[in-house]
Amino acid sequence: MSGVDIAKAAARKAAFAARAAAHAAARAGGQEAVLQAHLRAALAGHEAAPLAGYMPIRTEANPLPVMATHAGPVGVPVVLSPGEALAFHRWTEGCAMTDGPFGAPVPADGVAMVPQVLIVPLLAFDARGYRLGYGGGFYDRTLAALRAAGPVLAIGFAYGAQEVPLVPTDANDQRLDGVVTEHGMRRFT
Repeated sequence: MSGVDIAKAAARKAAFAARAAAHAAARAGGQEAVLQAHLRAALAGHEAAPLAGYMPIRTEANPLPVMATHAGPVGVPVVLSPGEALAFHRWTEGCAMTDGPFGAPVPADGVAMVPQVLIVPLLAFDARGYRLGYGGGFYDRTLAALRAAGPVLAIGFAYGAQEVPLVPTDANDQRLDGVVTEHGMRRFT
């Protein structure tokens, strides 16, 4: 295990706890609607673009109300196998779902789509635009592949309390274009 891998593992433990506390506070304080309103505003100008969101698990910020009202096609990530980029399958509110890897449900009909805008879950983020995920590298591989094929907008969706001074990174980590929190949209240059 490299030094970066060790640093990321330690950062994940702290990030899980910080996100759980922020999630509980947001729910108790009615801040979920504010967070979702900021996400809608961040997507302005991309209403018809193919959008990938995610099915929230654990204490992830919930993008589903925003995804359900998006005018363009919407998909959710599907893990095909370890070490590969994610696939995306079309999702609509109320569609039939089946159990996917890692506890996130996936659309049962499996209709593929390619997003141009992604709402990206995360454990932590920093002011440089780097995110800390669960450690599988799925979003890093996916963003690299999508960006190699054309322009893609990657927006992290998180609570402000998930910001850390520095996310440990290596050459494979992909930066986000911005992060939406309950404080609004923050763009990274």
